[in-house]
Amino acid sequence: MASAIDGARTLAQMDELSRQIWQAHTSGAVDDAGAQSLAERLHARRGSIRAGIVPVGVPAGRVSLFPPRRRPVSSDRIASRDRRRLLACSGPMPPTLASRFTTGELAVLRIVADEVAEKGVCGLCIDAIAARAGVCRRLAQNAIRLAEGDGLLTIQERRHQGRRSDPNLLRIISREWQAWMRRARGNQPKGGGCKSLHPTDKGVLTPGTTSPAVPSKKLPERQGRLEDNGSSQPARVAEAAKAMR
Repeated sequence: MASAIDGARTLAQMDELSRQIWQAHTSGAVDDAGAQSLAERLHARRGSIRAGIVPVGVPAGRVSLFPPRRRPVSSDRIASRDRRRLLACSGPMPPTLASRFTTGELAVLRIVADEVAEKGVCGLCIDAIAARAGVCRRLAQNAIRLAEGDGLLTIQERRHQGRRSDPNLLRIISREWQAWMRRARGNQPKGGGCKSLHPTDKGVLTPGTTSPAVPSKKLPERQGRLEDNGSSQPARVAEAAKAMR
């Protein structure tokens, strides 16, 4: 049994030998001291076999096949702070719900709410949400988990075996929050805030003709309107009075 343990090359062989050792001990073929010695020998051999196993496709010293995650760092912390405060103060949810979250968490939920209002579901990755909200990745994750725990939204994970998983899908299920979002979208100005214009006919009209869409109307002549021929003001007044008589 000791030679078989030294000649084993795989963990499956070690498991089979361990089973045989304790079966022999149960039947009385091996005493307590012999079974203990073989078990220690088997444990040492198992450790050496495990140390020589290298995962396929994973470089030495790495625990994952995927490249290490780069920690996103804001290039302008002041701009990120101002953006975070602006989003939190823009009213992303009703005050009764907003009172449960901090400024950074409200900024994250505003980004989620905007995506849901536009597309029906938020499929942004956590790094994109954090960058738009001006917060770190961990804070964005905590804000979404807190909202899920309060029953405000749902998280649909999209995991894939052997390859990178897709971003989670976030859906808002709170009726109060949904009504707040519909009210906010209804208050937005439509058409860029311009008034509706009704342009006239662009056709060129000749003297004495009118537009087909507008009925012909003869404008009343203004009485007393005389051409300015350079005469003095009293003369023009006298001529106007004479014309009226």
